[in-house]
Amino acid sequence: MKNDITQTSLFEEDYLVRTLGTIAHSNEIALTELVANAWDAGATQVHVTIPENRGEKLVIEDNGTGLSSEDFQNRWMKLGYNRLKHQGKNVLFPPNTNGKRIAYGRNGIGRHGLLCFNNEYIVTTFKGNEKSIFNISTSSSEQPFVIKSFEITSQPFEKFGSRLEVEVERNLPTENRILEIISARFLHDPSFRVFINGKTVELEEHTGLIDSREIFINDKIKINVHFIDTKKSSRSTIYQGIAFWQSNRLVGEPTWILGSDFVIDGRTRIAKRYTIVVTSDDLADYILEDWTGFKKNSNLNLMYSEIEKYFNEIVYKISKDTIDETMSQVTEEFSTEISSLSPMAKYELNLAIQDIAISNPTAKAESISLAVNTVIKLEKSRSGKELLSKLINLSDDDINGLNHLLENWSVRDALSVLNEIDNRISVVEAIRKLSSDEDVDELHVLHPLVTSARWLFGPEFESAEFASNRQLQNAIKIVFKKDISVEQFTNSKKRPDLVIFNNSTASISGTELHDSETGLVSINKVLLIELKRGKFKITRNERNQAQGYVEDIVGCGALIGNPFVEAFVVGDSFGEKISPVVVVKNDNNVEIGKIRVTTFAQLVDTAEKRLFGLREKLAERYDDVDGMYMFQKQSLNQSKLDL
Repeated sequence: MKNDITQTSLFEEDYLVRTLGTIAHSNEIALTELVANAWDAGATQVHVTIPENRGEKLVIEDNGTGLSSEDFQNRWMKLGYNRLKHQGKNVLFPPNTNGKRIAYGRNGIGRHGLLCFNNEYIVTTFKGNEKSIFNISTSSSEQPFVIKSFEITSQPFEKFGSRLEVEVERNLPTENRILEIISARFLHDPSFRVFINGKTVELEEHTGLIDSREIFINDKIKINVHFIDTKKSSRSTIYQGIAFWQSNRLVGEPTWILGSDFVIDGRTRIAKRYTIVVTSDDLADYILEDWTGFKKNSNLNLMYSEIEKYFNEIVYKISKDTIDETMSQVTEEFSTEISSLSPMAKYELNLAIQDIAISNPTAKAESISLAVNTVIKLEKSRSGKELLSKLINLSDDDINGLNHLLENWSVRDALSVLNEIDNRISVVEAIRKLSSDEDVDELHVLHPLVTSARWLFGPEFESAEFASNRQLQNAIKIVFKKDISVEQFTNSKKRPDLVIFNNSTASISGTELHDSETGLVSINKVLLIELKRGKFKITRNERNQAQGYVEDIVGCGALIGNPFVEAFVVGDSFGEKISPVVVVKNDNNVEIGKIRVTTFAQLVDTAEKRLFGLREKLAERYDDVDGMYMFQKQSLNQSKLDL
């Protein structure tokens, strides 16, 4: 018998709470995420009211952009809302508020932090002339959460911002604890103020402040530096590093890069735990007009050098303060084993413990114990000491994994594979994070990244044979000299030729074919990559222009043989009515090339597929690392290869 009745999915009332993880059970993480939402909304002030007792209201109020009723339906009520896809990474500020921020939000989880305290809450939000009040509840068997009731009023409020209210039934926060955590989390930017029950923490009063001092760089620059331990922020962050404040305003974004040098690898535990805030009133003349960073200047180089010395000094001091206690614990634990060692071995052991503690200030005594046990077994060899600095940070699962790895791989083979994977993911991550920023220079940043990863355009382009040669250089000048001046060519033996246009940059490289009969070399394939500037939308004109380049390159008379041209035009987006793939033929109907219109996002998605989804599995390693940091690291690696 045919049955046309269809049963839809049903949900337990606590379904969403049970699937959210720690954000639904930790009041520290929940409130941190909710304040981060205010940051993403362009707020400059957030007021959090924490009640003393359960049954009373917890309130979070900000002066951000707020949400229209339509915004609320499309963003707040959508599970797994993709902020990057719909809003981009840059924060939008309310009227009459200027600034530049990178949003924390990615997957729309933060707004569910209110469910940590109750299964029902109220959102009141203002956006221009509209005031919306929504009562949200999880008490529905048909949906994970629903709008239980709402009220929308339109009149000239001329107000922006949101107010979240929830009656605390569970996970009651502690005022002082939350004040410490939230202040540490957002301390890097003086334009973002968070008040907990009317209290806020000034930089000089923060409990995580380890050291403050005044440094005179020269007779023109005086700075105050503050070294802060942010371990209590209970959340990974994209803003750890060195933050510069000029007259109480943030310059650029915190980073562990000073000028062109890395102070520390941004992926290490130290880099993710500590922040340095540099305040001054003497840096105004050295700041770029849009406040995104500093100009190049010899005085700033002196400042960078002093800050790096300061960082190394404090990290050493942090390690030194704990070394005596650590050595005492370890000596007592391994007293029997140590007593049987030779005097030289005991000396080596003490040096090993000191080296580990100094270079790993976040290491616990238990980890040091594991390292000492290993160094005893390795008989205190120098290679053993170096290995210990890595082993102390391994969990039980990592140690088991390492054991399994060494059963199947040699160390050299494993390093070769891992270095190549890291290099490729780093390139893709740098492209992902920098390509949508219209302020990024595609000539000096994006093009070197893309041309160093030709495998993005197909495995056949990965061959080391792809390079610039005299035939190709002559062809390029013949084809492009009618459109641009000679000065707009950048020729180098170490990378493909570059042609600089008004709104794009093109690189051209090719493979050589050796004729076994004549012994002569000819070009058999040409790869042309034209990168458009940030936010550029590719139209049919750009596609047709690339087609003309293909025809001109093949027909210019400078290339011996019958080369096939693979041309890629890469931008932020392209028109709806443009064909993304076009085959180019000559007068004899023979294919001489192919044009592909693509986006940076498509290149990144394709790369992730070709890397077997490793980026997603290793997300924690790359999420919080700055795009420019990855680019500069890539440039340094390439320089070493060139040498």
